[in-house]
Amino acid sequence: MRRRRIGAYGVCLDARGRVLLVRLAADSTQPGRWMLPGGGVDHGEAPAAAVVREIAEETGLRVRVRGPRDVYHDMIVDRRGGLVHHDRLIFDVDVIDGELRDEPDGSTDAAAWVDAEELPTLPLLPFVAEALGVTPDETFAAAAESAARAAAARIAAEETSAALAGASAATAPGVAGPGGVPSRFQRFAAYGLVTDPADRVLLSRIANGYPGSGRWHLPGGGTDHGEHAAAGLLREMYEETGQRGRVTALLSVSHRYSGPALGPEGVPIDWHGVRVVFRVIVDEPTAASVMEAPGGSTAEAGWFTVADALRLPLTEIAEESISGQLAGHRRGRRPAV
Repeated sequence: MRRRRIGAYGVCLDARGRVLLVRLAADSTQPGRWMLPGGGVDHGEAPAAAVVREIAEETGLRVRVRGPRDVYHDMIVDRRGGLVHHDRLIFDVDVIDGELRDEPDGSTDAAAWVDAEELPTLPLLPFVAEALGVTPDETFAAAAESAARAAAARIAAEETSAALAGASAATAPGVAGPGGVPSRFQRFAAYGLVTDPADRVLLSRIANGYPGSGRWHLPGGGTDHGEHAAAGLLREMYEETGQRGRVTALLSVSHRYSGPALGPEGVPIDWHGVRVVFRVIVDEPTAASVMEAPGGSTAEAGWFTVADALRLPLTEIAEESISGQLAGHRRGRRPAV
């Protein structure tokens, strides 16, 4: 089985430049490994609130979030042989107060301030080593990658066999199951604030039949299982607009949750969307053109000046990104997508 998990983690330094780390407990999938404090984002929870909650649980410290730092992903084989794609949202945080302590009866068993010189000697999770600029344990990383590839091949074979055997598909995530009660589903998506050398903004218009239809949106969308957020954005950007670009920075992390609702065709859904927005530059722009097959979520695409873009019917995330990052002002709020 393939699963997705969204986590939020904090990079926290003290006055001496030491970094706050926690050690995974013996009953975890990677016992004894040190990592940044943090953990899974609950359904409907803001990622920034999740990192504050998780750090308090694991270390006893109360922190404030300064802003997003980076986003990573990795693939881990769980105890049941399933392949779990982890989206790792990293925030910079500062301690407000509290006394450092170990987590009682949790997923970690130790919390410590660690000097920079000591980091290379610790068994760090690969994404933590990368986030902190430390050379990762290549043997451990290679073994984990090999296990993930083997699990992916096995699961793909099982899925193919089930399809050939005519097995009925499981209920789609977030869509109503037995009794009409929607299952919960978290969707991780990556979008781009995309400009060209003339400072035009690239936008795509949402097609009829999709949430936010008729409004202009940032290029991007949901990332695939096993796909890094930036790679998913660039793939979606090409499919929606025909443009090739380069990611230069992570701008924001946000979420959208309205509770259980009726989706397309009146089907109950309960989706929680977690979204990252990257800054993207297209060095050699061409005429924007939708590349995806007819019937997709994009009706048309185009390049606009900032002033013209702000006169369009925009989604909330598009308006916030354009006005906040490019124009320095904002209008009234738009419907969220």
